[in-house]
Amino acid sequence: MQLVVPVDTADPLNARILAVSEDRLQGYHRDPMAAIAQLVDLPLTTVIERIQALLVAGTIRRVRQTLLATSLADGALCAWQVPPDSTDAAFDYLFQQDPFSGHVVIRSTDAATPGSQYRLWTTLKVPQGFSLEKHAGYLAGKIGASQYRLMPAKKLFALGVGHVRRRGMEPGARAEAPAEAVDVQVAQLSPLDWRVLTAIKREFLPSELTSNLWQARADEADVPLSVFHEVAEDLDRRKIIGRFSTFLEHVKTLASGERVTKFNALFHWEVPAGREVEAGREVGRHFIMTHAYWREGGPEFRNVNVMGVAHGTDKTTVLAHKAAIDRHLEESEIAIGYTNVFWGGRSEIKPSEISPLAYLAWCRQSGLDPDTLRT
Repeated sequence: MQLVVPVDTADPLNARILAVSEDRLQGYHRDPMAAIAQLVDLPLTTVIERIQALLVAGTIRRVRQTLLATSLADGALCAWQVPPDSTDAAFDYLFQQDPFSGHVVIRSTDAATPGSQYRLWTTLKVPQGFSLEKHAGYLAGKIGASQYRLMPAKKLFALGVGHVRRRGMEPGARAEAPAEAVDVQVAQLSPLDWRVLTAIKREFLPSELTSNLWQARADEADVPLSVFHEVAEDLDRRKIIGRFSTFLEHVKTLASGERVTKFNALFHWEVPAGREVEAGREVGRHFIMTHAYWREGGPEFRNVNVMGVAHGTDKTTVLAHKAAIDRHLEESEIAIGYTNVFWGGRSEIKPSEISPLAYLAWCRQSGLDPDTLRT
């Protein structure tokens, strides 16, 4: 009789694998499944079997090599103000009809605060050669937004999901040194680079998760495997490759009945001008943060300039993490002029399309002249 493979994240073997496979495999690896197996000290066959089963069950929603899209396309966090009775329809449009909107989240605050009327939040990336502002303006017309605020990242301080390894983490837990401040700069790529990247970034089917998973992608890019590796490793050195990751379905209830997280909090801080990088590095060193950026919220959000995201299963615990970060900033003599928390509700996540060719195809499909959307 064939044994049933557990597909919940609490299973000891699954938790052991996920603690690494979610966000610990940074950069490009020629054999990522073997790299995960080595880090968790388990047989490769076990690691492949478990990840395949978790993907089929929907516990893992996707497996893919991520890219640092901030290096490939102009992007921003965008807050949209739409009529309350149109929020869900606007959400559906951005998630289903706009390939360039990634995270789509309806957020709320615990009280009426600056910016609380901006309920719909998305990430938006527009391929090279096209205008982020023009694309956002087009979307605003389609969803009936009366106002919107684009907030490009000026610096990146933290980026790594790791929901399983964050379970039980004590508020205030942080690295010994401040986080690195990563510049946001769009790189120029050759046609060969784009061919390899396009093949790299596509999600893996369960059957594709093998010990030689890049061979099929090299064939897809029409290059020898050795060339595929060389191009990918060059892109990695140029900080264009992100991490090989198994993304958990962390918002919806899983088939096993569990929810990986229940609370998704977007933290806002306003710190003195000139100290954004210092503050961001102190925020980013806290292990609970899945994202941390320097973004300018403007007057709509009382001029907040450091933002970050944390997740948890208990609201009180998430707020305790926030309070610990606040105390740390104060102990670092970084004054907090204003702070707020935007809680995530309905949420969908998909990779933002970054290919210029895909943008041209979308324009044709939408009946748009691409020249009107160029920079």
